[in-house]
Amino acid sequence: MGTPTGSLVIIGGGLRADNAEVWQRIVELAGGKGARIAVFPSASGKPEKYGQSTIAKLNQYGADAFLVPVAVKLAGSDYREAADDPLLAARVRAAAGVYFVGGDQGRITQALLRADGSRTKVLDAVWAVYRGGGVIAGSSAGAAIMSSTMFYDAKPVLEMLKMGVTDGREIAPGLGFIGNDIFIDQHLLVRGRFARMIPVMLKKGYKLGMGIDENTAMVVTGKRDVEIIGYSGALLIDLSRASSDPGNKNFNVSNAFISYLDRGDKFNLITRAFTPSADKADGKLDPTQPDMREPVFTNDILGNSAVLDLMGNLIDNSQQEAIGIAFGNPRDSLAELGFEFRFSKTVNSVGYSSSEAEAYSVLKLRLDIRPIQLQQPFYRYK
Repeated sequence: MGTPTGSLVIIGGGLRADNAEVWQRIVELAGGKGARIAVFPSASGKPEKYGQSTIAKLNQYGADAFLVPVAVKLAGSDYREAADDPLLAARVRAAAGVYFVGGDQGRITQALLRADGSRTKVLDAVWAVYRGGGVIAGSSAGAAIMSSTMFYDAKPVLEMLKMGVTDGREIAPGLGFIGNDIFIDQHLLVRGRFARMIPVMLKKGYKLGMGIDENTAMVVTGKRDVEIIGYSGALLIDLSRASSDPGNKNFNVSNAFISYLDRGDKFNLITRAFTPSADKADGKLDPTQPDMREPVFTNDILGNSAVLDLMGNLIDNSQQEAIGIAFGNPRDSLAELGFEFRFSKTVNSVGYSSSEAEAYSVLKLRLDIRPIQLQQPFYRYK
């Protein structure tokens, strides 16, 4: 069927209309002004509304976008018939780009895969665009489908660590545009989701995973070069040397590695080569001259951007490790079960500091996660 020569623009959700860098890149990769981009509102509960809204945004940045009426929730339409309509498939095939709006990723696979799991004619057309050099973009749910496994009916992050993940429940097959070797997740930093990637990656055998933050995108070329653009950044999880203790019935992992790629940073998924953004080109940190010396700790590692703050505070610190704790409501079941996240610097850990803002890129911190027992009650009044 041929190796795809196109590009992916994988957006972590919450893409603002004024994020010109991301919208313009999608249009540029589709050929520039007048580029025909097929908009799939399949994930949305209100596909007409959000499909037309996305079309307006793409057209604002120079595209000639059109709606693809294949959506489970689209009134007056049979999505099964539409997904195998040869005329509609031909329209998609003639486009230079495809955009998947956000919502429920399960609706995308429901609409575009037949009951036996085979591709519909319209999905074959999407793949033809990608193989032919076009761009496939997607936000939130549209990002989740990019890997061959996606979150489906996911529990909260901490509950997933406690209870595990099951095929057909928390996870299900995605569409796999990025290939079978990279796992993708979205809404990463604002929702503390980095931790839920790891049990899925271990279960499905992924060695590399990337989680994209909101209003941010990773652009992936046919040569598997990645560039982070937009508002924030992405976390890279490397389980190439990770292991778990099978004798411990609770979730645990040792020797995982975690990196933070900031906006403007580049990374190759094959060679693992990293190139810092222009404002960090001369900002490689000297570990013998750290800016901070105080211990680094958080009691809510799954909180909004907590992992990013911890990593930045550790990489420019005389301390060699940092600890984050995750625990839940004391009234929940398994309330006594929590997790320790231990981040450690190794000889391969590297940091870069921006010359323009208080921002870091952080490479290859070791991450070990182990279950801990919390004392009951958690606190007493004094």
